[in-house]
Amino acid sequence: MNKIDLQKLEELNNQHAIKVVEEAIKLCKPAKVTVITDSKEDIAYVRELALVIGEENKLKMEGHTIHFDGYYDQARDKGHTKYLLSEEVNWGLGVNYIKKDKGLKEVNSFLDGSMAGKEMLVRFFSLGPTNSMFSLKALQITDSAYVAHSEDLLYRQGYEEFKKLNGSPDFFFFLHSAGRLENGVSKDIDKRRIYIDLDENRVYSVNNQYAGNSLGLKKLAFRLAIKKANEEEWLAEHMFIMGVHGPKDRVTYFTGAFPSACGKTSTAMIPGQSVVGDDIAYLKKINGIVRAANVENGIFGIIQDVNPQDDPLIYQALITPRELIFSNVLINDDIPYWLGIGKNVPDKGINHSGEWFKGKKDSEDNVIDCSHKNARYTIKLDALKNIDPKANDPSGVPVQAIIYGGRDSDTTIPVVESLSWSHGVFLGATVESETTSATIGAQGVRKHNPMANLDFISVPFKTYIENHLKFAQGLNDVPKIYATNYFLKDEPGNYLNSKLDKKVWLLWAEGRVHSEFETVETPVGLIPKYEDLKTLFIRELDKDYTEAEYIQQFSLRVLKYLEKMERMSKIFENIQMPAAFTEELKAQTERLRETRTKFGEEIISPFKFFDI
Repeated sequence: MNKIDLQKLEELNNQHAIKVVEEAIKLCKPAKVTVITDSKEDIAYVRELALVIGEENKLKMEGHTIHFDGYYDQARDKGHTKYLLSEEVNWGLGVNYIKKDKGLKEVNSFLDGSMAGKEMLVRFFSLGPTNSMFSLKALQITDSAYVAHSEDLLYRQGYEEFKKLNGSPDFFFFLHSAGRLENGVSKDIDKRRIYIDLDENRVYSVNNQYAGNSLGLKKLAFRLAIKKANEEEWLAEHMFIMGVHGPKDRVTYFTGAFPSACGKTSTAMIPGQSVVGDDIAYLKKINGIVRAANVENGIFGIIQDVNPQDDPLIYQALITPRELIFSNVLINDDIPYWLGIGKNVPDKGINHSGEWFKGKKDSEDNVIDCSHKNARYTIKLDALKNIDPKANDPSGVPVQAIIYGGRDSDTTIPVVESLSWSHGVFLGATVESETTSATIGAQGVRKHNPMANLDFISVPFKTYIENHLKFAQGLNDVPKIYATNYFLKDEPGNYLNSKLDKKVWLLWAEGRVHSEFETVETPVGLIPKYEDLKTLFIRELDKDYTEAEYIQQFSLRVLKYLEKMERMSKIFENIQMPAAFTEELKAQTERLRETRTKFGEEIISPFKFFDI
């Protein structure tokens, strides 16, 4: 480290930060160490370095670059992502961990000398808006300019924020090395490790480049934040934050958690609405009101099926000049193409497998798609025309509703309001998602994914649910909670909802927040009245909505719901859960049984609940 970079480090006046940098240098043995501040010159240096060392290459459009990860380094490595724990634990829904001493010894042996001949970049970021009670500080060390560049797009600069720590060790620390490189990608993927030290708020990542493993500030920091939130009585959640625009310029802020392929992005990007964040939210109680802030300042989004018809706002951002990183898509004549782009794709080019041609197969005889199914785009959030004006507000936005979205073809009503806060937490904790054709393995298999957060919960599940239940205490305005399902099908297998219908469900929920609509009570929650939906369909979609459609979509499939309650009972029978959750499970099961007995039907028309 030269004198200038050493001075940058010393100006933080934080011996804890200096110590972890010194330890990383001794361990990884880089040829050069560069400390990056918030200055435009330093940030431009990182962007240019990614091009110079070949981790990114320029594309035809100004500001666009392409990055390729290795063929076998295309997704989060769940098997080798482990917590470093000092003692054995049983958190309830399974936890992948390794004894801390053993794990540290192993990962340090892989990190030892991993940056030989390479440049170490020392970065400082803010998780959440700067100058905010939501902000958490993060120190990232990496030998990948691509990783550092990506984080410049995704997060707010934090060098000046670190100075405000006044020497405190209250920051997250991430150490990453791509390891030995061959043809520009990590060679030793058999030694790929991502180890998370919850006690020290540290993450070690080595022998990988894919951003889900290498960008410490994304889902790795999220795990640290969940633990911190549960200790400090706030929530760190896998949620979008959006402004729902009701009548007379009214904006109501919602958060929403959906497992993959359940409609999370498409909900946040519904035309006419505004987005604060698309992935991770911090929620805190401030003066009796829930407020939320977006942890990120950008989007690391799946690009498959982004096209002008289904995602016009994102698509427009991807085809205009701006700072933007494509990863693992097809490049032909310096133009990017991907699966589901909505136009013809060339029969050859360069992709994550190298030189590509239509019909190319890998060593295991699998056909290689033009673009990987998990190919991504990385842009700043303000690239979207529908960004909310309060996206960077240090005080966050007031949350008046929470949505939990799942995916099933034969059970869950398109939209339902919970009977209470605790019932809403129960709905979130029992979210299921059916596997699709995009997932390896059998289709239609239901996977339990509580709060769409199963992979990231870093505390005992009982504690996690208890803190959700307690979160409503002391609030002057308790957010309403909704469950949604956009994927109901009829007997022949046709979807009962169009892709546009979700706008009506959302605006009905927004109206409910302001007591504009009455509801019908069912055993699983409060559902819309037909007349209100008919009015909304005409107003919002210029579309007639028939009683037959309403009956088909909002009938209570009581037998299917009872089957779901049985699945949930089996999942939770060996997990110690809060009494309030267990009571909600029993109560909903009993309501369903009584309803089935009363009507003697397996599918009950919503109109039969009108006069109960």
